[in-house]
Amino acid sequence: MKNIAENMPSDLSSEHFLDLLNTPNVRIERIVSKGHSSPEAGWYDQDEDEWVMVLEGSGTLAFEDGREVTLNKGDFIHIPAHDRHKVSHTRPDGITVWLAIFFSPAG
Repeated sequence: MKNIAENMPSDLSSEHFLDLLNTPNVRIERIVSKGHSSPEAGWYDQDEDEWVMVLEGSGTLAFEDGREVTLNKGDFIHIPAHDRHKVSHTRPDGITVWLAIFFSPAG
């Protein structure tokens, strides 16, 4: 694949995850959602930092400390390692395409 919009999944009964690059130092992932959210107890607690951008659609991230951040097309956020978070909402009437980059924390 040479275009992030290629090979979009036709079945979105669950979120679709696709590694675009996976090396020992960095992983780049395309995530496609449609009305999905994380399970109620489904907090992500990752060993890596995550930089995520919404390429299409919109989604809301909830953080364990009570923050909520809504990302629309073009918005991005850096999530430090072990900053527990989950997806609380993605748009149900169209797809949300996320670009997530995972890398070792600095320091």
